[in-house]
Amino acid sequence: MSERFVRAPSAESLGEAPGRGRLAGRKILVVGGGQRVFDAATDPVGNGRAMCLLFGREGAHVAVADKNRASAEETAAQIARAGGRAFAIEADITSENDVGRMLEQATRGLGGLDGLVLNVGIGVGALGLANTKTEAWDQTFAVNVRGAMLCCKAALPALANGSPIVMTSSIAGLTSGSQLPAYDASKAALEGLMRHVAREGAARGIRANIVAPGLVDTPLGRVATAGRPSRARSAIPFGRQATGWEIAYAALFLTSDESVYITAQVLAVDAGITGM
Repeated sequence: MSERFVRAPSAESLGEAPGRGRLAGRKILVVGGGQRVFDAATDPVGNGRAMCLLFGREGAHVAVADKNRASAEETAAQIARAGGRAFAIEADITSENDVGRMLEQATRGLGGLDGLVLNVGIGVGALGLANTKTEAWDQTFAVNVRGAMLCCKAALPALANGSPIVMTSSIAGLTSGSQLPAYDASKAALEGLMRHVAREGAARGIRANIVAPGLVDTPLGRVATAGRPSRARSAIPFGRQATGWEIAYAALFLTSDESVYITAQVLAVDAGITGM
């Protein structure tokens, strides 16, 4: 039997590739740009922080929003240490007032807004439909769908013509697998919201797309594995989980001018799990 193939990480996979000016002069708000802590000593970079760091490296001025102010400030500090420009905003997207304040602060601090990335999502509650509580269901939808709706509703009038909106979803919205019914359903609902935002934005050239990660080695991913150990044993065509940087590069593509003719689409970054 041949040894299982493992896709070796590239410099981009490891966050070691240089910036190429793909977002030079851009003004981008990343919601969920902080990072959850699983084991501070060994945690890899999370998707949201990797996006912020990469956008800053590529020349964007980044507003880093997160419910955890300290985590957002750490992301902004890392961008600054690398020579980029960023500032932090504390906001809870389940609060409409917070969302409005976040957009106002981001637009003022950036001097405009020409990109929005939503990287917020939770999966809470017990596994299985029989064990799903209405409180966990409502909490999941409040963050994963209602929060995204509030952000898009507030951002659309503020965004410059031709701006991109990128939402982070999950392949759980494409195929069942998380064993959390509310999470799967909310991620599927996010795609419906994305298509509606794309339709409304089209008259002004505003695009909306989704990045749908598969299994990713992030602090949040490690939390999920701790709660469902079978996640770590899942078969992956490329023989390893993705890195947060690999998700960030997909978001970079959909945020950059390289994707100006792409809207209302879902880009699965999952080593082919959903396609094969």
